Amino acid sequence: MAEYVILSKLTDEGRKTLKKKPERIMEVNKELEEMGVKVKKQYAVLGLYDFVNIVEAPDNETVMKMSVELGARGSVELLTLPALDIETLIKKIS
Repeated sequence: MAEYVILSKLTDEGRKTLKKKPERIMEVNKELEEMGVKVKKQYAVLGLYDFVNIVEAPDNETVMKMSVELGARGSVELLTLPALDIETLIKKIS
């Protein structure tokens, strides 16, 4: 499974939803699993983004589908970065 880092920024609508129903985060994680994307780690952060998520997915197409699905809701903007762990990087360039 490939790993991805997803930086997400809530829209005004997303912030309203989070304030009213914080547990919505976990509901979205379950929806992602149904799409084939597993959330491995999730952080709320300060700065330009509101959340950093480390996820696993079988391929880029699955992640693209997830991104379109979530983005179409109008509650979040995503920046998705394919990730490679350092051990794998070292093996690939050695």
